[in-house]
Amino acid sequence: MRIEYHPAIDGELREIRDFYESRSVGLGKDFVDAFDAQMSKIAAMPERWMIARGDTRRAIMNRFPYVICFRILPGGVIRVTVVKHERRHPSFRSDRL
Repeated sequence: MRIEYHPAIDGELREIRDFYESRSVGLGKDFVDAFDAQMSKIAAMPERWMIARGDTRRAIMNRFPYVICFRILPGGVIRVTVVKHERRHPSFRSDRL
């Protein structure tokens, strides 16, 4: 499956990485590695993940308290719409869902 990202995702991932890196050297890289590993799991079996709302699914990261929201589009495309902290209000970034 091909993965597409909402245009804001890149900046948000950098912000999260920088936050963790400021807490401990190397932790930002660990976050990025964990995100990439989770995206590989999503790409391998996208239907495995729970439907959160409408056709939007959510995958919870293991080590870090973040949720990846995505949709499965026609043609084998996975569209990542939101990466948010688990404690964010459910309506956070709901305009992208």
